[in-house]
Amino acid sequence: MKREEKYYLVRDEILPEAILKTVDAKKLLDSGEALTVNEAVEKVGLSRSAYYKYKDGVFLFNAMSREVIVTIAATLEHRSGVLSKFLSFVARQGGNVLTINQTIPVQGMAHVSMSIDTAFMNLTTAEFIEKLGNLDGVTKAVIVGRG
Repeated sequence: MKREEKYYLVRDEILPEAILKTVDAKKLLDSGEALTVNEAVEKVGLSRSAYYKYKDGVFLFNAMSREVIVTIAATLEHRSGVLSKFLSFVARQGGNVLTINQTIPVQGMAHVSMSIDTAFMNLTTAEFIEKLGNLDGVTKAVIVGRG
């Protein structure tokens, strides 16, 4: 029988050093400061076996609580480079495109829907949508869902 998963919110000063170093190694890997697990664990002074023991069970609370996925519907003019500028803007703001779907253009317009992880965006969602809608070639951008 499968055991029920339980989660605890624990202050960092009471956690074992190996768990704290695992979080530090994961941060190095996520930021690109370390390219391999070997490099990350060496930088933080942790064994690979300890890293693999804890990596799937320990997360920063604020990283987990910030994750917000929004689904956006947009209408783009059918011109070369409009979708590229649209996606570049999302990336520059710290958004991570999870899914994207574009229809075949009809009467010079294409409809795009995408889901974006906004956890690390440097704008509020409202500011992001407003600026997205003001991009050249974007005639409409709205949030149609949050997850």
